[in-house]
Amino acid sequence: MVIPERRVRRRVTLSEIARACGVAPSTVSRALANPNRVSPAMYERIARKAREMGYESAMLPEGRDRLSSGTIALVLPNLSNPFNLDLIRGCQAQAQAAEFLFLMVSTEESVHVETTWLVELSQTVDGIVLASPRAEDSVLSGIADNVPIVTLNREVPWLSGVLIDTPAGCSQALEYLVSLGHRHIAYVRGPESSWSDQARLEALSARAAHHEVELSPVGNFLPSVASGAAAADAVALSGATACIFFNDTLAIGALDRFKQRGIRVPEEMSVVGCDDIFAASFSDPPLTTVTALGERAGRAAADLLISQFSQRDRTHRIDRQATHLSVRESTGPAPRG
Repeated sequence: MVIPERRVRRRVTLSEIARACGVAPSTVSRALANPNRVSPAMYERIARKAREMGYESAMLPEGRDRLSSGTIALVLPNLSNPFNLDLIRGCQAQAQAAEFLFLMVSTEESVHVETTWLVELSQTVDGIVLASPRAEDSVLSGIADNVPIVTLNREVPWLSGVLIDTPAGCSQALEYLVSLGHRHIAYVRGPESSWSDQARLEALSARAAHHEVELSPVGNFLPSVASGAAAADAVALSGATACIFFNDTLAIGALDRFKQRGIRVPEEMSVVGCDDIFAASFSDPPLTTVTALGERAGRAAADLLISQFSQRDRTHRIDRQATHLSVRESTGPAPRG
């Protein structure tokens, strides 16, 4: 079988288009990323020159020899959380279905790394899906001046995004624990810079106050199995009889540590996770958790981004996706006495 030779072309840069048009590179970037930020005449001038020079962008009409519709990047805070694999599958499936090239980078929970990647990607890709961003709103808004951005699991003013309603799911988990007789519940927090962690804490605090039960925030912890052991020790010291974890990997790590300490789950400690990753139903015991559909959220985020490429007027949109509690064997009635 003879594989046809694929023609490789050097990508025309924004700076080259700017020199050809006699304008600043930032003007070209704004025009191609958000046409509403320049005059119609300036946009047409820059778009026409970009097409003439062979610049490939999802914001421009496709030429006959285009190899793809453009390039989309997915930026994730880490690759250690299996839930992010579902986001990747969903986002990649939609991007490829629309004939976009798909890139993925991990920031390893670092605000500096995240910002560095965003600045770089804003000059090289056509759009970004940004999952659980850690940077300040002002930084993200500045990046969005150069490239379309859709956020996942964080609400940023003027940016469209997909929000998985885990605060509501965590509230449902607390209601369930209260129904089992628990009066002192711990919430094991995620990364300090996590927007969704703060949103969950606020929702849990409101429901705990409503039911007049004690809520003990514990940590902040990196969302990993290893951190779950330290979190379990902190929960044991809190005096709580039940705990809700920021995510399933933390909760699964805590289950092993509770067993090492001789704390029986659920007889002495009820445990709830969040995300419903594949391993949650196979942990020992199987984990009660807030079920969130990551693949569906990834598809929705990619669709939301792609829809912006064909719209001169980008309406700010938030897609909220529901969650629910999946009850398994890690939760039970509060211990007597």
